[in-house]
Amino acid sequence: MTDDTLNIPRTIRWQNGELILLDQRRLPADEIEICCRTVDDVYDAIRTLAIRGAPAIGVAAAFGLLVGLREWEDEPLGREILRRAAHLNSARPTAVNLGWALDRMVRVTRAVGTALYTRLEQEAQAIFDEDVASCAAIGHHGAGLIGEHCRILTHCNAGALATSGWGTALAPIYVVNARGLSPHVFVDETRPLLQGARLTAYELMRSGVACTLITDNMAASVMASGIDLAIVGADRVAANGDVANKIGTLNVAILCHHYGIPFYVACPRSTLDPAAATGAGIQIEHRHADEVTMIAGQRVAPEGAEVWNPAFDVTPNELVTAFITDAGIVTPPYHFT
Repeated sequence: MTDDTLNIPRTIRWQNGELILLDQRRLPADEIEICCRTVDDVYDAIRTLAIRGAPAIGVAAAFGLLVGLREWEDEPLGREILRRAAHLNSARPTAVNLGWALDRMVRVTRAVGTALYTRLEQEAQAIFDEDVASCAAIGHHGAGLIGEHCRILTHCNAGALATSGWGTALAPIYVVNARGLSPHVFVDETRPLLQGARLTAYELMRSGVACTLITDNMAASVMASGIDLAIVGADRVAANGDVANKIGTLNVAILCHHYGIPFYVACPRSTLDPAAATGAGIQIEHRHADEVTMIAGQRVAPEGAEVWNPAFDVTPNELVTAFITDAGIVTPPYHFT
């Protein structure tokens, strides 16, 4: 099973020293790639969600450190890498993979003397390749949890568009669909930025996976009518198994607990953060009010309305049935150290 047979979108390409990204702000209407030629281009792409999803922004940042540096002749290259790493790491605070990937690149910078650019490019490619392999492993491990004609609910986008490969939460679905087990996915639209409607529905339909789009406040009704399991991704997982993910994930987890539906979190080991003892130690990104008061450029709230717009919430570990990781299925009690 390959990316081509799945017909999933390609999110990130590194070509001749340039970082090429599928612009997710334009989906699903337009499949347009943007070319990042400066580190500020990469920063803006991450900050404005042209590229998003914890694994994907980590890979993009690793390559983004190198744009425009192939013929670098100014101050020492290592010093410039450190400056860029600090800049990129400030783009978004919640997803752990961003800092994790940049830390890997910085370690290379501090350890390598000659041929630094070549060694850094190799490390960025390794991060990309590991992400592809992690997605495949998550897909195969999680496939065993999904039976024939399974009805699955997901929230936000944790598919190919959030990674370099098949995705995290969607990877097991792609695997079982390729095996002919015919899953049906109910896709939360995911307000306020509609990642479910714009991105998850787009890539599932492109890949031939049966899916139904619902608004976020329909999830309880759908569960009451019969959902077999829910799978979501994660942007950071604390040492005790608390999960930071797209705002609204906590709602889904609470509903699953009420209805007795398994609630799975799919993520690579790189998303685990042993430095955060619990979810209380995870910094939650807050975004601009316009994301809530405007839809597609159209105002839907009164001018001057007060807005609270956290991009993520934290689901406590007791609501997580199991984690689907690249190393296998992890069940309670959770001790990610």
